[in-house]
Amino acid sequence: MLSQQDLKEQAAEAALQYIAPMLTKDAVIGVGTGSTADLFIDGLARYRTQFRAAVASSERSAKRLTEAGILVLDLNQVETMPVYVDGADEINAKLHMIKGGGGALTREKIVASVAREFVCIADESKLVEHLGRFPLPIEVLPIARQAVARVIASLGGKPVLREGFVTDNGNQILDVSGLTISDACALEQQLNNLPGVVTNGLFAMRGADVALLATQSGIRKL
Repeated sequence: MLSQQDLKEQAAEAALQYIAPMLTKDAVIGVGTGSTADLFIDGLARYRTQFRAAVASSERSAKRLTEAGILVLDLNQVETMPVYVDGADEINAKLHMIKGGGGALTREKIVASVAREFVCIADESKLVEHLGRFPLPIEVLPIARQAVARVIASLGGKPVLREGFVTDNGNQILDVSGLTISDACALEQQLNNLPGVVTNGLFAMRGADVALLATQSGIRKL
């Protein structure tokens, strides 16, 4: 019986095998944030001479990449990337995701938007029929926290401030439970249009292109 850690390692290794053909001397690789992304970074160090650099979605990942001997570029220095690799808190069969449990959702969404392909790596427990069991993170400007929370409550959500946490962008996060997410794209747009919302953790308008899910019997590709 493989542990969750074993499964995360399996997913990270599958991603390395998947992106290996994309590694060229001028390629810049987009890298996400979280425990599975950490394992991907550790493995990516083996290939560091085969590509130019990486763009990180958080200070945490940038530090880990640098320690692995990989050059980290600011996204403003990069026009395009062949691939962005990141985990998910939930993913469904449409490859729509909830992300942001680690608090890096805004930068993750920005970096992913520049990549030609988004590869999601996760263990099979993250695959769900309906999104929303995992609380949806929403990054907000501090001044807007209560105003946004009131609107979310009117939609049936239960927003809770993530105590003692500040994003890399200097903002706060509301974790929202109780939402019925039937149309993830519509809800993503609706929440992003609220004044004071930086972004929310629904990755539906730009979902994953490929999901590599680690299972007890190997990798399942969606």
